[in-house]
Amino acid sequence: MTELRPAETDPRLAHFPITLFASVMGLAGLTLALQLAQSRFCWPDWFSRVALAVTLADFALVAGLYLFKAVRHPAALAAEWRHPVKLAFFPTISMSLLLIATALLPGQPRLAGIVWSVGASAQAMLTLAVFSGWIGRRPFQPMHISPAWFIPAVGNAIVPAAGVPLGFVELSWMFFSAGVLFWIVLLTLVMNRLIFHDPLPARLLPTLVILMAPPAVALLGWLQLNGGEIDAFARMLYYASLFLAAVVALQVPGFARLPFALSWWALSFPVAALTLATLRYGALTGSTAHDALGLGFLSLLVVVVAGLALRTLRAAARDEICVPE
Repeated sequence: MTELRPAETDPRLAHFPITLFASVMGLAGLTLALQLAQSRFCWPDWFSRVALAVTLADFALVAGLYLFKAVRHPAALAAEWRHPVKLAFFPTISMSLLLIATALLPGQPRLAGIVWSVGASAQAMLTLAVFSGWIGRRPFQPMHISPAWFIPAVGNAIVPAAGVPLGFVELSWMFFSAGVLFWIVLLTLVMNRLIFHDPLPARLLPTLVILMAPPAVALLGWLQLNGGEIDAFARMLYYASLFLAAVVALQVPGFARLPFALSWWALSFPVAALTLATLRYGALTGSTAHDALGLGFLSLLVVVVAGLALRTLRAAARDEICVPE
C-alpha cells in the first residue's frame, strides 16, 4: 500500500491563511474594550469573561491549525512569507499574544507576564524579520504597499499596554519608540501609494481601516508610559485617529459591494483600538461626550465582530475558505 504524503492527506490546510490571526486581535480588542467599559460604567464582568474565553479558544484553534500547516506544508508557509502583502500579517501572531496578555492582566498577572514575555520576544523577532525582508533583495513595487504594512509597526506600540504594569518600562519605551518612528515613515509611503498610484485591489480595500489603528494604539501606549496624563501629544494622537476614522468612513459604502474574504477581519482591531482610545480618553478627561462616543464605537465593534464571525462560519460551511486565491 502506498503511503500518502502529508500534502495528499490535507491539501486544503496548505491554504490556511495567516490573515486569520487578525480575528484573534479583533476578539482580544473587544475583550479589552468590554473590560474598560465595565470599570468605567460598572457593568457586570461576565461580558468580558465570555469574550476572553472566546478569544483564547480562537487563538488556540488558529494557532494550532497554522502550526499544523507549517509542519505539513512548509512550502506554503514560505510562499506566504515571500508574499508582499501577507508578509506584513505575520506579526499578528505576536500581537495576538500581547493583546491576550493585556486582557489577562487584571485577573491573572503571573500568566499575563509569561504570555507578554513570549509575545514581546516574538514581536521583536518578527518586526526585525519583516523589515529585513522589506529592505532586502526583493524588488518591491509601489503597488505592493498597502495599509497592511502598518501592522508590524502597530504591534510595537501595543507592548506598553501590559509591559508598563508588569514593570518592563524601558523595554516598553524601546518598542513604543520603534513603533511610532516606523508608523510615520510608513504613513508617508502608504499615502503616496494611495494618492499617486492605482487604487487598491478589491480584496485589500478593507485594509484601509488599518489607517486609524496606529495613532489610537500609540495613544494607549503613550498613556501607560506617561502616567495616564492627557497632554498635547496624547490629544494629537487621539484626534489624528478620529480624523483617519472619518476618512475611512467615507470609503465604507464601497466595501458593501465586495465579496467577503478573510482579509475583512482586518476591520475588527482598528475599530477596537479606536473604541479603547475613546473610552480611555473619556475616562481621563471626564468627558461625557467622549463616553457616549466610546459607547457608540463599542456598539459598532460588537456588530463588526459578530458580523465577521457569522460570515466566516458561513464561508466555512460552504467550503469557501482555505481555498487557493
